[in-house]
Amino acid sequence: MVILLKHHQERPNSLPYEYFIYLALGAAAGGFINGLAGFGTALLALGFWLQIMSPIAAVSTSLIMSVVSGPQGAWLVRKTILKQPKRMARFLIPGIIGMPIGVSVLAIIEPHYLKITVGCIMVLYGGFFSLKQSIPKINYPTPIIDGIVGFIGGMLGGAAALSGTLPTMWCAMRSWTKIEIRAVLQPYNIVVLALAALLLASRGHYTWDILKQIMMALPITMLFSQIGIFFFKRLTDDQFRRLLVTLMLLSGVILLTKEAL
Repeated sequence: MVILLKHHQERPNSLPYEYFIYLALGAAAGGFINGLAGFGTALLALGFWLQIMSPIAAVSTSLIMSVVSGPQGAWLVRKTILKQPKRMARFLIPGIIGMPIGVSVLAIIEPHYLKITVGCIMVLYGGFFSLKQSIPKINYPTPIIDGIVGFIGGMLGGAAALSGTLPTMWCAMRSWTKIEIRAVLQPYNIVVLALAALLLASRGHYTWDILKQIMMALPITMLFSQIGIFFFKRLTDDQFRRLLVTLMLLSGVILLTKEAL
């Protein structure tokens, strides 16, 4: 079936119905996790989309889904973003600077090994704090560390499309409310992933076929993002922090599995 789907992936009008099922499931899963956690569209969507698209088409599509659906979650925490713009800027500005540097790093470091290294860190982090009854809460200002985390996150975004990994780990350990955490992570991911999408567009990766797939998937992503936001509103601050830790563990396992195959 996978061979059949891939054989037809350049001809959307003649695709079998299974193709649209995979496309819809990926859009729904990616939209839901983005609405729930403020990141992670690719985490769930690529598991479906890589069955029917080439890797570059799947990544290109997930970037657009993240960037377009992300403002729904950002609007939810807009007051906190406006109230604490400097906190968000401490992550975002270094992240923007780090993105093109990360792209340049690709000429030196093999992305495969970089992803394996980051995946191991994610599994160790997620596994360690998943076993602990409580996650540490850093309750003092750390502007320099915030900037370093944002910068390295931007580099990882440019080098391996993993921009949200380090900021998510760090924010989960802060004594911030779920609204404050999201007010940092959501704008950060939107901007960094938008830059990544622009980079792919400049290289001609957004073909007409991919754009048609995006238009089919986007309404589903937007709808399930709202469902994710519905559940986000019902999480306590500690439950949300625990969710981020669990997603880091899951993301690491999926990343390592994919790179090992």
